Amino acid sequence: MVSLTVNGRVVTVEAERETPLLWLLRDHLHLTGTKFGCGGGYCGACTVLVNGTETRACSVTLETLSGARVDTIEGLVAGADPIVARVTAAWIAEQVPQCGYCAPGMIVATVALLRRTGAPSDGEIDAAITNLCRCGTYERIRKAIHRAAAAP
Repeated sequence: MVSLTVNGRVVTVEAERETPLLWLLRDHLHLTGTKFGCGGGYCGACTVLVNGTETRACSVTLETLSGARVDTIEGLVAGADPIVARVTAAWIAEQVPQCGYCAPGMIVATVALLRRTGAPSDGEIDAAITNLCRCGTYERIRKAIHRAAAAP
């Protein structure tokens, strides 16, 4: 049994300790905004925040998360964080989404970046945002990040 806080709510789940966080979120808590992509921590479709740090949910197991705070795209969007509001508005303004599959993980990673670095350079964006976009909208993503950083 593992107890952690997900999107501000304490949850206790009976699951194998080797279970990846991704499957806890999707299968046990029905938070399907966190996507399964590669299963190896490379693509970033499953990016969530664990104790404020972007984390690939497919690569971290429950045994390491007892007492952790996890924020998913559902928790970020439902909250009142002005950075999240700026990022989602910039995503729309720059017409980033195409298929939308990478969007939740990409937005979570961008929020983490902007919380750390208020106005990142292109190099900082490239270093921090390692998520893959199947549609190749990387230039729009970069523009959206700059727009969100510059927004009041």
